[in-house]
Amino acid sequence: MGVGYNPPPEKRPMGTPYDPAAIEPFWQEWWAAQGYARVDTAGPKDLYMLMMFPYPSGDLHVGHGRNYILGDCLFRSFLMQGRRVLNPMGWDAFGLPAENAAIKRGIHPREWTLANIARMKAQFRRWGILYDWDKEIASCEPVYYRWNQWLFLRMLREGLAYRGQAPVNWCSSCHTVLANEQVVGGSCERCGTPVVQRELEQWFFRITAYAERLLEGLDRLPHWPEKVKTMQRNWIGRSEGAEFTMQIAGRPNLPGLQVFTTRPDTAFGMTFAVVAPEHPLVAELTTPEQRSAVETFCERVRHSTEVERLSTEGSLEKRGVFTGSYAVNPFNGRNVPIFIADYVLMSYGTGAIMAVPGQDQRDWDFATAHGLPIIRTVQPPEGWEGEAYTGDGPAINSDWLDGLDVATAVQRATAWLEEKGIGRRAVHYRLRDWLISRQRYWGTPIPVVYCERDGIVPVPEGELPVLLPTDIQFAGLEGNPLAKSASFVAARCPSCGGAARRETDTMDTFVDSSWYYLRFVNPAVEDRMFDEERVRRWMPVDLYIGGIEHAILHLLYARFIYKVLSDFGLVPGDEPFPVLFNQGMIVARSATSGKLEKMSKSKGNVVAPDELIERYGADTERVYTLFMGPPEKECEWTEEGVAGAHRFLQRVWAMADAVQAASGRAGEAEATARLEVARHQTVKRVSEDLARYKPNTAIAALMELANSIAAAASTASGAALAEAYETLLRLLHPIAPHITEELWRARGHESSILTAGWPSYDAELLARQSVTLAVQVNGKLRATVSAPRGTSQEEAVNLARQAAARWLDGKVVVKVVHVPDRMVAFVVRG
Repeated sequence: MGVGYNPPPEKRPMGTPYDPAAIEPFWQEWWAAQGYARVDTAGPKDLYMLMMFPYPSGDLHVGHGRNYILGDCLFRSFLMQGRRVLNPMGWDAFGLPAENAAIKRGIHPREWTLANIARMKAQFRRWGILYDWDKEIASCEPVYYRWNQWLFLRMLREGLAYRGQAPVNWCSSCHTVLANEQVVGGSCERCGTPVVQRELEQWFFRITAYAERLLEGLDRLPHWPEKVKTMQRNWIGRSEGAEFTMQIAGRPNLPGLQVFTTRPDTAFGMTFAVVAPEHPLVAELTTPEQRSAVETFCERVRHSTEVERLSTEGSLEKRGVFTGSYAVNPFNGRNVPIFIADYVLMSYGTGAIMAVPGQDQRDWDFATAHGLPIIRTVQPPEGWEGEAYTGDGPAINSDWLDGLDVATAVQRATAWLEEKGIGRRAVHYRLRDWLISRQRYWGTPIPVVYCERDGIVPVPEGELPVLLPTDIQFAGLEGNPLAKSASFVAARCPSCGGAARRETDTMDTFVDSSWYYLRFVNPAVEDRMFDEERVRRWMPVDLYIGGIEHAILHLLYARFIYKVLSDFGLVPGDEPFPVLFNQGMIVARSATSGKLEKMSKSKGNVVAPDELIERYGADTERVYTLFMGPPEKECEWTEEGVAGAHRFLQRVWAMADAVQAASGRAGEAEATARLEVARHQTVKRVSEDLARYKPNTAIAALMELANSIAAAASTASGAALAEAYETLLRLLHPIAPHITEELWRARGHESSILTAGWPSYDAELLARQSVTLAVQVNGKLRATVSAPRGTSQEEAVNLARQAAARWLDGKVVVKVVHVPDRMVAFVVRG
């Protein structure tokens, strides 16, 4: 495979100190030349693993490394186990930062992006990370974004893409529309500028047509973190209830007010109704006496973001206004006042709600602020001292529903509405259609033109890609740069041949990342979006690794587009990522606040890998990154931890001399047997830990094996020491590849440690040496774990904590009892 092994110029003599700078660059170059990560996808599939492809922002810090180092650790272990693994890398290369950098620095976004890609590739290499670079893609290349445009046209043809008028989130600094998910605390997630509402014609993908399938599919993803599935369920926001119509009192000429509620059983307690400021009936519902107040209120709401409108903060007296009109409650014939409030949205339900303050806290607060009556319709439990009661109980003040429990009353009330012909059962979703229009240059051009005669006309597929123009001036932030390019805007209508105007919006960059994993399978294909025949073999992705910050945006959109492509008959199944692992964040002390915070230049707590590698080497960073804690948890970066990881590698390095010195020694039988048991135990533990994505505990096991080797260095046989040491090197290789490759070759091996195979263990030997520990929590048996006989208290407690994690999470452990080789008991509270 590739070139032969060329040893470093100077062979390491015994006693040579550990010098990462002397060995790491050599092995990085050698691994690249060997092409260990290269896979021909024309062959059969074994395993497809993938790191979420990054935005090329430039310099990486150690927090970024957690994702990629973990992935490389698993990849190398798979290779050593003989797996054939597709492990590609590419670049989510479109986006606002490149355009803003172009404006700030006076360079083209492409130039800035490609420079950052080169920089990040070099940093990946310095970490010793292996990828199949033959599969590299960048979403800013026409060969890629052409297929975004093809997808758009196909979805347009199928009714899944459309243009519509809608209130949008507008960032006045970035001069672009933001999706709801990109508004954080009322501000742009990119630049922090307060977001305002604007009415614009925009392009949308009809993701709402897939709401139920997206929701149902989560139940078929057992290997996804529950937190991610919960976030997606909440974002989709399925609500079952009833829609019914209320007539406007004294206004028979007006259509009825249609409301949606999940609790029709509480309708007898309705004391007012609320409509959204954008509701089409607002003007007609508003009486002359209330017109001024209503118009002032609606104008103020137009300058509020949806996030602000849904907030529970602020005076509800100021967040609503009376229209002057009344609706008739069909359940009891009473008139109830109709208010306008900012927290009711036209995009959810019908844009109108019935308000029952006795059973809804927001309605209670609003009623209290506006002096409206409160009628309870569900009996609270005895001693209830709260305000609105949302629990179960018998219906009260509800005529023919009195005495029924909530579930029964809901069904009875809904059936009554249907019998009377004024309502029906309904399901609504919080999920909105995906707004893909962006008023920026650095993105995929939307392939349509506007013709005075023919209206919106799609660009023919044969004319794709619609290329980004090069005659763009990046002098300031005012407006859409594409709209200023005369050569781009001027077009011919594909239908009539007349003059037309090209669409100047570009696509949301989440379109780019919604299908890139399909392109990786064979990026060389030119005449199709992806190689369908190979995709049917290699999909789905077997292991997907990335941050939880992508739970709603990328992961939801990718699932949607995959289902669309499945309906088009282009991909197998309808879920792209059956196994998802979210790495936790690395935090450090902020130089400004002194608190533990996410790494950021503005907070002065960024740790640069280049500086760290210069001082300690890449393997030290890798060991500490993987050892600092469970990879799915947030962890603090400390200098002491880095130094500890370096000391461990120095011990492993120095140990080579002691092992070499013992060569040929017969040794003591008992010491040799103990070391052999420790070796088998370590192989089992490390194999199981890496299979569970627990490199931190795998490293702890390797440190124990190193201690066992050191303890037996003067007593065990030379052969046992050599086997134990080489086992240590092979198991440590995925974690610290450079030092282990160097030491492996120094022991006379002519082929790479990557091809040495994964060590095996003797299960029967370990069974004779193991015991079963009972794990109790507050006196109850919760689990059992197998452990080596004589396991230390520290290790026994660690094993027990892992086994009983679900009963310990969120609890305070006040006492731990360890009975050697028999039991670990936790006493907890909270």
